[in-house]
Amino acid sequence: MIITCRKNAPQEEVDKVVKSFEEQGLEVNFIQGANYNVFGIVGDTTVVDERKIRANTWIEDVTRIGAPYKKVNRLFHLEDSVVDVAGVKIGGKEKVVVIGGPCSVEGKEEICNLAKKVKEAGADMLRGGAYKPRTSPYAFQGLGTAGIEAMVEARRQTGLPIVSEIMSTDKIDEFIENVDLIQVGARNMQNFDLLKELGKIRKPILLKRGLANTIEEWLMSAEYIMAGGNSQVILCERGIRTFEKYTRNTLDLSVVPIIKRKSHLPIIIDPSHATGDWELVESMSLAAVAAGADGLIVEVHDNPECAWSDGAQSLKPEKFKAMIDKCKVVAEVIGRSM
Repeated sequence: MIITCRKNAPQEEVDKVVKSFEEQGLEVNFIQGANYNVFGIVGDTTVVDERKIRANTWIEDVTRIGAPYKKVNRLFHLEDSVVDVAGVKIGGKEKVVVIGGPCSVEGKEEICNLAKKVKEAGADMLRGGAYKPRTSPYAFQGLGTAGIEAMVEARRQTGLPIVSEIMSTDKIDEFIENVDLIQVGARNMQNFDLLKELGKIRKPILLKRGLANTIEEWLMSAEYIMAGGNSQVILCERGIRTFEKYTRNTLDLSVVPIIKRKSHLPIIIDPSHATGDWELVESMSLAAVAAGADGLIVEVHDNPECAWSDGAQSLKPEKFKAMIDKCKVVAEVIGRSM
């Protein structure tokens, strides 16, 4: 970190700044220039609150040299992390994992029948929303505990680990007991109280990128979970909000190599929420595999026209299978399997 101090700053102010850094265990290198005085701060600068520094009227500028996150940073963890979700390993350089299922759980019989078709198509895990964050308060909000119980039965019948979204801290015990991969949705990416509590548990977490969040903000949210002691974090890109109206969101596939460079955490892609259009899901899935994503999470429904939520972006089981078959070809080209 580099701190630029105004040239005419009183010596007592300069000494105060230096002391504040040394009290945090940081090394301060002072360089006196013609117009400015510069401090080079060496050490774990993640403990430094930039806003407090900028509040000092004698400080001209603050520049970070390194990222403010530590535990998710590849600099401190050179090897790719592999997260084990009930025997399904996500991350590394071998298998690309596929998660499939409906946006919302609509009943025990429905989810169990669909789970069998998703498994036959080649999926490794089953997704399904029991608690649904919806833009409209009048839209279907999910079956709640009954939806979780239906997912548990689908897992019993198929052996597929289950993925479902948590929305509040009061449901953590229910999710620990029943869900294999706990999803934090885009709207909760910066629900810091929830992230802190999930950091205390020992269950894998799927952290979706927020609607309009930067990569650094996303990684900082992952840092919250890991700082609490839970290292089992998987990132999920689901598209971000831009000026473009043609698709539901704008899928940022460049984030895959960026995350691979900046972090050791696995990253999967959600082409369903990103595009909002089932006709675009296959092509974006192929592109995601080619880009190096560690997995896909795709919405699948027997009868999308009658789905209780997000039918327009859901693939029918036969199209889901066709998509996986094509993705296998791409995966093989880049030396991976599905």
